[in-house]
Amino acid sequence: MSAAKGPAAKASAGKASAGGPGSRTAKGASGTTAAEPAAARAAAAPAKSRPAAASARQRAAAASAGDASGSRDAAERDLRRAERARRAYERAEVRRFTKRSRRRRTLLITAFGSVALLAGLVAAIAYSPIMALRDIRVEGASRLDAGAIVEAIDGELGTPLPLVDGAEVHRALSGFSLIERYTTESIPPGTLVVRIVERQPVGVLEGSGGYDVVDAAGVVIEHLDARPEGMPLLVAPGGIADDGFLAATAVVRALPEDVRAALVQASAETADDVRLELGGGAEVVWGSPEDSEVKAEVLAALMRAAPPDTVSSYDVSSPSSPVTG
Repeated sequence: MSAAKGPAAKASAGKASAGGPGSRTAKGASGTTAAEPAAARAAAAPAKSRPAAASARQRAAAASAGDASGSRDAAERDLRRAERARRAYERAEVRRFTKRSRRRRTLLITAFGSVALLAGLVAAIAYSPIMALRDIRVEGASRLDAGAIVEAIDGELGTPLPLVDGAEVHRALSGFSLIERYTTESIPPGTLVVRIVERQPVGVLEGSGGYDVVDAAGVVIEHLDARPEGMPLLVAPGGIADDGFLAATAVVRALPEDVRAALVQASAETADDVRLELGGGAEVVWGSPEDSEVKAEVLAALMRAAPPDTVSSYDVSSPSSPVTG
């Protein structure tokens, strides 16, 4: 029994041995089959997780890029705001520092504009028919006929006052020998005033055909056949252009009215040798025309103290020490 068991046991063991590898193989196959789903799942899990990870990384990268882009946009916006603020500040500073000059420039522009406007208005009015010459008035004429002067320049009537031809007025008035000088004044809207100064006769010059009444410059005012009363005779050996004649007429003009009324003759060989002859035959040694006003006062005092019909001469050539002869 023991032996039977032995071979049987061996046979069984042999089967068992024989079946051992098959059993291991079966186990191995079974084990491989059982392990494949887990390995596949393990292999598939990374395969499935890789796209998800990549997508996550892409989302993270996109989010990061978006954040970076947003940060750049925000930085650019901040930079633009800062630039605008800087320019605004600079403009404000420029306005603040140039405020006075801008005010001065505005005032100057306003002033110049006002002046230009006023000048334009004045010019428009001045050269319009409103300012046409309609009336000529003559002042200062005593021996001259004022009507003749107006008639001489009435060709300017109807001309705007600023355009009245001064040369034409001068030409017209030059024909009047009695006019020594003149001035004109325009009085808006249409009046021209002519103020004249007539030549004052100082004496007469004897000529071949009578006597010429002349002024201090020797200009003939009028010609007379007979010597007029109250006019001294002027003796000028060198003629009216000579310094002696001019010195004598200057002395005559310096005489006061009461002395001139007694004057009969004035003569001068030279400018420093003026002599006067008074009614009654008294002679006055005058000398040069210098200090004529002082000499005239001294002569008047001497004539009051000793009338011309009581003396033969007065010497006032040195007015500080006059001599009566």
